[in-house]
Amino acid sequence: VDSFGRFALQGLGTPAPIAPTQHLVVTDLYRYVRNPIYVAVAAVIFGQAVLFGDWRLFAYGAVFCLVCHLFVVGSEEPTLKKSFGAEYEAFRINVPRWIPRLTAWRGGR
Repeated sequence: VDSFGRFALQGLGTPAPIAPTQHLVVTDLYRYVRNPIYVAVAAVIFGQAVLFGDWRLFAYGAVFCLVCHLFVVGSEEPTLKKSFGAEYEAFRINVPRWIPRLTAWRGGR
């Protein structure tokens, strides 16, 4: 909810590609990992897989991660680079895509 709210209030848009943000969002959770929404959903899926001991949830989680990775690398990142240029490049270099940093990145806004 926090990440979605930041897209609306700070980015002046949504996470959906049909209504992208006007400003790059690099605050709060985005100072630790570039894709906190995808990471959170994957954590929930894998957590449920462990809780219920269901291999199908592990398989679903793996497919979810693969689809997210392909979308992020193939579409989202090139679009952000085109839209935000050097600002996104600095963010991309300093904040990991999937594995969160231990300390918050202090660059950006």
